[in-house]
Amino acid sequence: MNKNIPNGIKNPQTPVPKTPQMNDRDFLNDALTTEKYLTSSYSVALKEASHESLYRTIASVCQETENCQRDLYNLMFKNGWYGFVKESPQNIQQSVQQFSNYLQSQDPYIGNSIQ
Repeated sequence: MNKNIPNGIKNPQTPVPKTPQMNDRDFLNDALTTEKYLTSSYSVALKEASHESLYRTIASVCQETENCQRDLYNLMFKNGWYGFVKESPQNIQQSVQQFSNYLQSQDPYIGNSIQ
């Protein structure tokens, strides 16, 4: 996450103290990890909720959690504590081709419709 990655997209890093105590980056990273876990868990709960009112309540809380997760990500990205790699068009096309080939070999309906 913090490494210098060629073709990486990242803001300049806001310095934090390098001590054994948790700093702002550590707290935000912990909160973001927790929000990711909660969002995943709410997604499972939504799929298994059999009562409509419970489903709507969980959906609302899940949306709030996703919004919080996005806000934390944006804050970490703004401070240079979160970045991502910019992929080349060739790598994207290669991934699309590999996935398409996999689908064709695994799904008889897709394989038959492409021929």
